[in-house]
Amino acid sequence: MENIVLNKRNKIHPHKFALWAAMASITMMFGAFTSAFIVKQAAGNWLEFSMPVEFFISTAIILASSACIHLSFKNFKKGNERHYKYFLLGSLVLGLSFVVFQYFGWTALYAKGVDLKGNVSGSFFYLISGIHALHVLGGIAAMIVAIIHAYSLKFIITEQRINRFDLVVNYWHFVDFLWIYLFIFLIISK
Repeated sequence: MENIVLNKRNKIHPHKFALWAAMASITMMFGAFTSAFIVKQAAGNWLEFSMPVEFFISTAIILASSACIHLSFKNFKKGNERHYKYFLLGSLVLGLSFVVFQYFGWTALYAKGVDLKGNVSGSFFYLISGIHALHVLGGIAAMIVAIIHAYSLKFIITEQRINRFDLVVNYWHFVDFLWIYLFIFLIISK
Protein backbone atom coordinates (compact mmCIF):
# COMPACT_ATOMS: atom_id res chain seq x y z
CA MET A 1 0.00 0.00 0.00
CA GLU A 2 2.79 2.44 0.89
CA ASN A 3 4.50 1.69 -2.44
CA ILE A 4 1.35 2.66 -4.36
CA VAL A 5 1.15 6.00 -2.56
CA LEU A 6 4.82 6.69 -3.25
CA ASN A 7 4.43 5.91 -6.95
CA LYS A 8 1.49 8.30 -7.24
CA ARG A 9 3.47 11.06 -5.56
CA ASN A 10 6.44 10.67 -7.90
CA LYS A 11 4.42 10.89 -11.11
CA ILE A 12 4.14 14.17 -12.94
CA HIS A 13 0.72 15.12 -14.22
CA PRO A 14 0.50 14.45 -18.00
CA HIS A 15 -0.57 18.02 -18.74
CA LYS A 16 2.36 19.39 -16.77
CA PHE A 17 4.71 17.03 -18.60
CA ALA A 18 3.33 18.23 -21.95
CA LEU A 19 3.75 21.85 -20.88
CA TRP A 20 7.34 21.28 -19.80
CA ALA A 21 8.09 19.48 -23.08
CA ALA A 22 6.61 22.42 -25.01
CA MET A 23 8.64 24.88 -22.93
CA ALA A 24 11.79 22.86 -23.65
CA SER A 25 11.02 23.09 -27.38
CA ILE A 26 10.44 26.83 -27.15
CA THR A 27 13.71 27.21 -25.23
CA MET A 28 15.57 25.32 -27.96
CA MET A 29 13.97 27.53 -30.62
CA PHE A 30 15.09 30.71 -28.86
CA GLY A 31 18.50 29.14 -28.28
CA ALA A 32 18.73 28.64 -32.05
CA PHE A 33 17.65 32.26 -32.65
CA THR A 34 20.26 33.63 -30.28
CA SER A 35 22.96 31.34 -31.72
CA ALA A 36 22.11 32.52 -35.24
CA PHE A 37 22.19 36.10 -33.96
CA ILE A 38 25.74 35.59 -32.61
CA VAL A 39 26.94 33.91 -35.83
CA LYS A 40 25.43 36.58 -38.07
CA GLN A 41 26.76 39.37 -35.87
CA ALA A 42 30.29 37.94 -36.13
CA ALA A 43 30.02 37.96 -39.94
CA GLY A 44 30.15 41.76 -39.90
CA ASN A 45 27.94 44.43 -41.50
CA TRP A 46 26.03 44.72 -38.23
CA LEU A 47 24.08 47.87 -37.38
CA GLU A 48 24.53 48.91 -33.74
CA PHE A 49 21.56 50.64 -32.13
CA SER A 50 20.45 51.39 -28.62
CA MET A 51 17.45 49.62 -27.21
CA PRO A 52 14.52 52.02 -26.70
CA VAL A 53 13.46 52.71 -23.12
CA GLU A 54 10.08 51.06 -23.81
CA PHE A 55 11.78 47.65 -23.68
CA PHE A 56 13.16 48.43 -20.22
CA ILE A 57 9.69 49.45 -19.08
CA SER A 58 8.13 46.30 -20.57
CA THR A 59 10.70 44.21 -18.71
CA ALA A 60 9.67 45.74 -15.38
CA ILE A 61 6.02 45.20 -16.33
CA ILE A 62 6.41 41.50 -17.09
CA LEU A 63 8.30 40.98 -13.82
CA ALA A 64 5.43 42.64 -11.95
CA SER A 65 2.95 40.49 -13.87
CA SER A 66 4.83 37.36 -12.89
CA ALA A 67 4.77 38.45 -9.23
CA CYS A 68 1.01 39.05 -9.48
CA ILE A 69 0.24 35.62 -10.90
CA HIS A 70 2.43 34.02 -8.24
CA LEU A 71 0.49 35.86 -5.53
CA SER A 72 -2.78 34.91 -7.20
CA PHE A 73 -1.87 31.22 -7.14
CA LYS A 74 -0.69 31.44 -3.54
CA ASN A 75 -3.96 33.10 -2.50
CA PHE A 76 -5.99 30.56 -4.48
CA LYS A 77 -4.38 27.69 -2.58
CA LYS A 78 -4.93 29.52 0.75
CA GLY A 79 -8.61 29.99 -0.06
CA ASN A 80 -8.46 33.79 -0.26
CA GLU A 81 -10.84 34.27 -3.19
CA ARG A 82 -10.74 38.06 -3.30
CA HIS A 83 -6.94 38.35 -3.48
CA TYR A 84 -6.73 35.41 -5.87
CA LYS A 85 -9.02 37.20 -8.35
CA TYR A 86 -7.46 40.62 -7.75
CA PHE A 87 -3.91 39.44 -8.46
CA LEU A 88 -5.04 37.35 -11.44
CA LEU A 89 -6.68 40.38 -13.05
CA GLY A 90 -3.61 42.46 -12.21
CA SER A 91 -1.38 39.93 -13.91
CA LEU A 92 -3.55 40.02 -17.03
CA VAL A 93 -3.53 43.84 -17.20
CA LEU A 94 0.25 43.87 -16.76
CA GLY A 95 0.67 41.12 -19.37
CA LEU A 96 -1.33 43.14 -21.88
CA SER A 97 0.72 46.22 -20.94
CA PHE A 98 3.90 44.27 -21.67
CA VAL A 99 2.73 43.62 -25.24
CA VAL A 100 1.68 47.26 -25.66
CA PHE A 101 5.10 48.48 -24.52
CA GLN A 102 6.79 46.00 -26.84
CA TYR A 103 4.81 47.56 -29.68
CA PHE A 104 5.85 51.04 -28.53
CA GLY A 105 9.45 49.82 -28.48
CA TRP A 106 9.16 48.51 -32.04
CA THR A 107 7.70 51.82 -33.23
CA ALA A 108 10.55 53.69 -31.49
CA LEU A 109 13.05 51.43 -33.27
CA TYR A 110 11.33 52.06 -36.57
CA ALA A 111 11.47 55.82 -35.93
CA LYS A 112 15.24 55.46 -35.45
CA GLY A 113 15.50 53.87 -38.88
CA VAL A 114 15.76 50.27 -37.68
CA ASP A 115 13.28 48.24 -39.69
CA LEU A 116 12.77 44.70 -40.95
CA LYS A 117 14.07 45.39 -44.45
CA GLY A 118 17.26 47.18 -43.49
CA ASN A 119 20.19 45.68 -41.69
CA VAL A 120 19.87 42.10 -40.45
CA SER A 121 20.50 43.23 -36.86
CA GLY A 122 17.12 44.96 -36.81
CA SER A 123 15.45 41.95 -38.41
CA PHE A 124 16.84 39.68 -35.69
CA PHE A 125 15.68 42.05 -32.98
CA TYR A 126 12.14 42.16 -34.37
CA LEU A 127 12.11 38.39 -34.88
CA ILE A 128 13.28 37.51 -31.39
CA SER A 129 11.10 40.04 -29.56
CA GLY A 130 8.12 39.43 -31.87
CA ILE A 131 8.12 35.64 -31.52
CA HIS A 132 8.41 36.09 -27.77
CA ALA A 133 5.44 38.49 -27.81
CA LEU A 134 3.40 35.81 -29.64
CA HIS A 135 4.20 33.36 -26.83
CA VAL A 136 3.15 35.99 -24.31
CA LEU A 137 -0.16 36.35 -26.17
CA GLY A 138 -0.61 32.58 -25.80
CA GLY A 139 -0.08 33.00 -22.06
CA ILE A 140 -2.57 35.86 -22.01
CA ALA A 141 -5.14 33.60 -23.70
CA ALA A 142 -4.56 30.96 -21.00
CA MET A 143 -4.87 33.64 -18.33
CA ILE A 144 -8.17 34.82 -19.81
CA VAL A 145 -9.48 31.25 -19.54
CA ALA A 146 -8.28 31.18 -15.91
CA ILE A 147 -10.14 34.44 -15.26
CA ILE A 148 -13.30 33.07 -16.84
CA HIS A 149 -13.03 30.05 -14.53
CA ALA A 150 -12.35 32.32 -11.55
CA TYR A 151 -15.50 34.35 -12.11
CA SER A 152 -17.87 31.74 -13.54
CA LEU A 153 -17.17 28.71 -11.35
CA LYS A 154 -18.00 28.42 -7.69
CA PHE A 155 -14.86 29.07 -5.64
CA ILE A 156 -13.69 25.70 -4.42
CA ILE A 157 -10.18 24.37 -4.17
CA THR A 158 -9.80 21.03 -5.90
CA GLU A 159 -6.75 19.14 -7.11
CA GLN A 160 -7.93 19.56 -10.71
CA ARG A 161 -8.30 23.32 -10.38
CA ILE A 162 -4.94 23.63 -8.65
CA ASN A 163 -3.29 21.64 -11.46
CA ARG A 164 -5.04 23.67 -14.15
CA PHE A 165 -4.06 27.01 -12.61
CA ASP A 166 -0.54 25.71 -11.94
CA LEU A 167 -0.11 25.16 -15.69
CA VAL A 168 -0.98 28.80 -16.39
CA VAL A 169 1.36 30.01 -13.65
CA ASN A 170 4.24 27.83 -14.86
CA TYR A 171 3.85 29.00 -18.45
CA TRP A 172 3.60 32.64 -17.40
CA HIS A 173 6.78 32.40 -15.30
CA PHE A 174 8.43 30.70 -18.26
CA VAL A 175 7.68 33.54 -20.71
CA ASP A 176 8.84 35.97 -18.03
CA PHE A 177 12.20 34.25 -17.52
CA LEU A 178 12.54 33.78 -21.27
CA TRP A 179 12.12 37.52 -21.79
CA ILE A 180 14.69 38.28 -19.07
CA TYR A 181 17.16 35.98 -20.85
CA LEU A 182 16.42 37.58 -24.24
CA PHE A 183 16.53 41.11 -22.83
CA ILE A 184 19.91 40.54 -21.19
CA PHE A 185 21.18 38.79 -24.32
CA LEU A 186 20.12 41.68 -26.56
CA ILE A 187 21.72 44.24 -24.23
CA ILE A 188 25.09 42.49 -23.84
CA SER A 189 25.36 41.39 -27.47
CA LYS A 190 25.77 44.97 -28.68
